[in-house]
Amino acid sequence: MKVLRPAAFAAMALVAALTLSACFGGKEEKIDSASEQMAAGTIVDVASGAGNFATLVAAVTAADLVETLSGEGPFTVFAPTDEAFAALPAGVLDALLLPENKATLAKILTYHVVSGKVMAADVTDGDVATVEGSTIKLSTASGVTVNGATVVSADVAASNGVIHAIDAVILPPGVDVAKLLKK
Repeated sequence: MKVLRPAAFAAMALVAALTLSACFGGKEEKIDSASEQMAAGTIVDVASGAGNFATLVAAVTAADLVETLSGEGPFTVFAPTDEAFAALPAGVLDALLLPENKATLAKILTYHVVSGKVMAADVTDGDVATVEGSTIKLSTASGVTVNGATVVSADVAASNGVIHAIDAVILPPGVDVAKLLKK
């Protein structure tokens, strides 16, 4: 009796798996993508589970915006990553998370949100109104940028919109975070 080598066994298993996936691939893909869409959750749920938005989720919670961003939407969120928050001047994030700065924090966070669901491929150059009330400048000259912050991960789907991760925290006109440190 001939004994199969591990490599031969692995090759046979791979062929069998490819054959089975070819037979069932069409239906399985439709079921998977439908269940992924249903399982995606709200913007807050997706951000909480993503692993690189812990600071954003903490800030959204401190600003009492969880319910809003878990609402029907749709919203497009230009979400600063944890690294973007870490790049703020020392002490600024801690100051923003204080209860007395809740209004300023909410203003900054809602400046990162646009009404509607805008996928990266649909972004055009120009100014766009934010939920905060001011405008942000979108550019597609070298990838997608928002007020100079680069979109580092686009089109993260949520049940009530889409998240585009950015590499900086953008500030609305009139917000001077340095003043928070002087209090």
